[in-house]
Amino acid sequence: MEELLTLQGIIALLTLTTLEIALGIDNVIFVSIILGRMPEEKRLNARRIWMVGGIALRSALLLGLGWLVANGENELFHVASFSFNLRNTIMLAGGLFLLYKAVKEIHHKVEGGDGVRQGPAKAAGSFAALMGQILVIDAVFSFDSIVTAIGLAKHVEVMIAAVVIAMIVMFFFAQRISGFIEQHPTLKMLALSFLVLVGFMLFFEGLEPVHESHIPKGYAYFAMAFSFVVELLNMRVRRHHQQRKAAA
Repeated sequence: MEELLTLQGIIALLTLTTLEIALGIDNVIFVSIILGRMPEEKRLNARRIWMVGGIALRSALLLGLGWLVANGENELFHVASFSFNLRNTIMLAGGLFLLYKAVKEIHHKVEGGDGVRQGPAKAAGSFAALMGQILVIDAVFSFDSIVTAIGLAKHVEVMIAAVVIAMIVMFFFAQRISGFIEQHPTLKMLALSFLVLVGFMLFFEGLEPVHESHIPKGYAYFAMAFSFVVELLNMRVRRHHQQRKAAA
């Protein structure tokens, strides 16, 4: 624990926490959209479960760091002459799952199924199913963030502290992001489009043994940020027009 009190430990903690939050943006967007499908009174419990589950999962992965490093690159199976390891498999499965969920949410939004009322039993089952989806995709993003932690910090205590801080920050931001997205339907569609892009990137990364290349994440994040800024400008223009009409 004394590693956290050294200058090197503090710098590593701040750097890793910032990167964990940055890498968790995709996760927060996904969680925010799923939270929008839940009754408002259940969203706080859902965020709590997500935060505790995320911390527990990431901490368990970090405590199993030795096994992860030793076995993460070991071949699990091969297709033709291409070998796939644990990381490839998780990226493939997570990418496909995220693509499926994002496309399904887009279809749900376009078809207008938000107004369907559910009974108590069905609502409870829906809550459990939605929480399961949040935890599954969180596990996929956890693997990516743990790989980053392994490369940036030398001590497990520093990694776990960074993960806990990052999850707490994301916990508080998830509610605001969820509410903001729900208030702006076009922004929600843009967020879903981001998830399609992220899902494709994960799937592409899982196929690395085949194409032996990767998509720089900086390009994708820049495209997301640029699209988000453009949409914010569009929202401001629409609000300005509405105010002028109201004044007239």
